[in-house]
Amino acid sequence: MRQIRARATAVILAASVWAAPALSETPYEYFSVGAYEDAAGAADALETADGHAFAARALLAEYATADEPASGELLRRAQASAEAALALEPDHAEGLMQLAISLSMQARPMSVREAMASGNGERARELAEMVLDADPNNYYAHGFLAVWHVEVRRRGGALGASVMGASVKKGRAHYERCAYLAPDNASLHWQYGRALIAHNPQKFGAEAQEALDRALAANTDDHLEATSQARAALIADLLASDVRSASERAAEML
Repeated sequence: MRQIRARATAVILAASVWAAPALSETPYEYFSVGAYEDAAGAADALETADGHAFAARALLAEYATADEPASGELLRRAQASAEAALALEPDHAEGLMQLAISLSMQARPMSVREAMASGNGERARELAEMVLDADPNNYYAHGFLAVWHVEVRRRGGALGASVMGASVKKGRAHYERCAYLAPDNASLHWQYGRALIAHNPQKFGAEAQEALDRALAANTDDHLEATSQARAALIADLLASDVRSASERAAEML
């Protein structure tokens, strides 16, 4: 039981553009073209909660969009920036979300024992639910939890999902709300489609394809969204020709 619970803690949602904090134009300009280190440096230098949270977002985007596996140091730096935001404003919504994402990403490569000891998955869920308690229409938190539920069900199996209170049904409800609130966000559609295909492409392939189609139809105006859209196209092509390869590839991708 403890091992199942540990496997269920490793969940992920790549960073995505969300409600714009009050920053100067410079961090946004860097972010939009994929200069994430510059965006993080400019944002952290502001020494505000908005700045630190945006820096975390940029570092997570750098990690998520890397062509090759990125260093875990990026995730630790993102966590530090998110925690700096929360030190200034404990209820800062984006700070809470970026911390949730950084913890989930750090859990992904952990062994069962390491994941169990970290408790990252459960804490990440709690952080996202805190955001929804304050703002039920926060689409970023809904998108995160949509993937959280599907990933926990996949990794923990039926018993592990039961222990964690996770289910595809709950994930679907979060995604439907997210899609209603943010219909043009390629990253959030891509992540949900990816999670479903990684879990069970035979059972959820049609539902996943709908999410991928939404990602492909979205207007993309920055590097992160364009990368998400390109990955959605890749998985959609694989799903049409080789379901098993699509599932395996989706499980690897961010």
